Amino acid sequence: MGCPASGLSRRSASSASRSARSRGVSGRETPCRMIASRSRRSTPLVCPSVGEVHGEIRDEELEAERDAERDARRRLALAQIRQYPDAALRMKAKPVEAFDDDLRRLAERMTALMVDALGVGLAATQVGILQRLFVFVPGTDGEPAVIANPVITVSGDEVETDDEGCLSLQGVLAPVARAVSLRLDGKDVNGNDVSYELEGYPARTAQHELDHLDGVLIIDRTTPEARREAMAVLRPRVVIG
Repeated sequence: MGCPASGLSRRSASSASRSARSRGVSGRETPCRMIASRSRRSTPLVCPSVGEVHGEIRDEELEAERDAERDARRRLALAQIRQYPDAALRMKAKPVEAFDDDLRRLAERMTALMVDALGVGLAATQVGILQRLFVFVPGTDGEPAVIANPVITVSGDEVETDDEGCLSLQGVLAPVARAVSLRLDGKDVNGNDVSYELEGYPARTAQHELDHLDGVLIIDRTTPEARREAMAVLRPRVVIG
């Protein structure tokens, strides 16, 4: 969702968000409203464009340098995210019990990995930690959020099928049916109650990440044909010579 394994990948999120906007689903101004939470300034995910020459570096050279740096950070982040068929991706996470410095450090690390990997979600199981914790982007401002022991308490009746990618299944896009809107309750890293009302792609991301915490992947929820295509991409290849 990685898109972000969930880690949903940002690329799949962008394409799906565009298609959803054409249907009037996730193109609204406020797809997420957080209840009883403290807002923070968002972390910029994309460098702003430069409109002039800086020293001896022209615009296009500076942009190319930034793109190369972003790609390098993404490769480094993906190297730290468990990839299919890693066994951790099939394990069910346990509830978070200790809201301590270790949990906060884990949340910070996961947030940094998600941002560097250009994802919109990442679950603890994707970094080999079997705790019910994930980070995601719940709103249009790009600000990451962390939720522990997440539970969907209300789910809308409308269901939509759209393509999803995953930071743990590189190269795979698969159609998955998800509820269009939901309410997500849980705890922040300090153990305080938090609640999100999500609609459109943020709701899809939350469902994707919750699946990760239960050992469920998009290849388990897609069509048989899409699963066969995905497995062909994921199957180890024999290299000769």
